Amino acid sequence: MRSIYEQVLGADFNKLHPRIQQRFGFSSQDRSASIGHGVMKRIWYNKIVTLPLFIGTFRHIMFPQGGKNIPFSIENFAYTDRFGRETVTWIRKFKFPRTIRHFDATMVYSGEREVIVDYLGNKQHLAVDLDISATPNGGIRIRSGEQRFYEGRLQFRFPRLFTGCAEVCEWYDDDEACYKITVDVRNPIFGQIFRYEGSFQAAFIAADPEAIPVGIQPLREEKRE
Repeated sequence: MRSIYEQVLGADFNKLHPRIQQRFGFSSQDRSASIGHGVMKRIWYNKIVTLPLFIGTFRHIMFPQGGKNIPFSIENFAYTDRFGRETVTWIRKFKFPRTIRHFDATMVYSGEREVIVDYLGNKQHLAVDLDISATPNGGIRIRSGEQRFYEGRLQFRFPRLFTGCAEVCEWYDDDEACYKITVDVRNPIFGQIFRYEGSFQAAFIAADPEAIPVGIQPLREEKRE
């Protein structure tokens, strides 16, 4: 089975650096996971949006805290969720001096719409369509699109003015022999609201999709995409 990223990129998947293909090329059938550890050179947030970011900490969606040289980890496990969708976890932990902050997500492949949907947080309340492309340096670029909120019977689309548009770039630096990543989140009114940039090493381990460690999968799964 092709990974969800290979499915959306098609032939462009071959434009990715071999190390990036490895990081984004496994599916649940491969029984493998990517575990990364590194340092965020800088984490920054716009203090104007402190309250929304603070609320997000309870759902593991961003956080109102910044700093330099912050140790972090990133865990990508592939499995099939209870709705039969191929899924990849993005569990990011940032070790600040007095606390550990989380930024979690699960990406699923929507076969009906042929796009990847990113569920932000640990309860899949916020669904975001993703635009994914290969970059000239062999990296991968992930840009967020339409955002939808689901809570019980409640569901609605967020107006663009009230959303943060994110761009994630990940690539492999041959000179420094490490993965590098930048995340930039902007809002049409407030401009840049959140950003981090860093580097990491990734190890690939055997992982049984039926025995994923506790704390990796979301607390609830949302069927609506």
